[in-house]
Amino acid sequence: MHPGIHALDNMKAVIPAAGLGVRFLPVTKSQPKEMLPVVDKPVIQYVVEEAVASGITDILIITGRGKRAIEDHFDRAFELEHYLRRNKRADELHALEELSNLADIHYIRQKDPLGLGHAVLCARKHINDEPFAVLLGDTIYTTDGRTPVTRQCIDVSERHDAPVIAVEKVPRSMIPNYGMVKVSPVEPRVWRIRDMVEKPSPEKSPSDLGITGTYILTPDIFDHLERIRPGQNGEIQLTDALRLLARKRKTLAFEFRGRRFDIGRKMDWFKAFFELALSRPEFSPELEAFMKEKLR
Repeated sequence: MHPGIHALDNMKAVIPAAGLGVRFLPVTKSQPKEMLPVVDKPVIQYVVEEAVASGITDILIITGRGKRAIEDHFDRAFELEHYLRRNKRADELHALEELSNLADIHYIRQKDPLGLGHAVLCARKHINDEPFAVLLGDTIYTTDGRTPVTRQCIDVSERHDAPVIAVEKVPRSMIPNYGMVKVSPVEPRVWRIRDMVEKPSPEKSPSDLGITGTYILTPDIFDHLERIRPGQNGEIQLTDALRLLARKRKTLAFEFRGRRFDIGRKMDWFKAFFELALSRPEFSPELEAFMKEKLR
């Protein structure tokens, strides 16, 4: 018997945030990449807000050495709050109070950088044998005010009683950077996964649908994670465990509605900064005028 998709109203989220951020050196030498600012928030705050907007309030962040700034960011800052209160900075004080009360946030440290699969495996005791969401700590979605991407995935998972992996159509030149899925159609934007290939050449890719880093998983994924052999650099790959899961039970790929920014890529970080700044009325007029002047 497979554990079914149940208790989704009380779903927990796991946010792996233990990566070394080598693509952003030297800035990530002393600062977690998840704390890179996008407008006036760090990346990981957008991720936590995505989970909360999707109805999730119990969040486990998998951290590593040098990631203490993440914990400090979501903690109370009494001295700063006192300063803001004394100086009647009500808006800033309200933002800080909202931040520290966003959700119940817990932390586990991944002691060795052994891959995304190992980071998810670190969450096993916290998940307590229930379905859960995985959101990468360096991925931001925008949906123009529509249903958050994680909530879209939860709804599909609930409707089909199956694990769900968010996917998007990948340009041919970018296929070697993605895990790609082999699928058969179920309904518009939803496919059953038949197999997965990690970073294939464009000629060998089974489709143009790439895994984007948001998952609704059942607890049996942990058994598969414990069973697979470590690959390159001794890392345990989540994709390998997902392949086993898809062979054992119906597992779906879902093409979400929205736009994704992989903040692990510098160009996506730049694009996210502009898109999110342009969506803010206090910034957009001046920024638009500046961009038009530069482009002219």
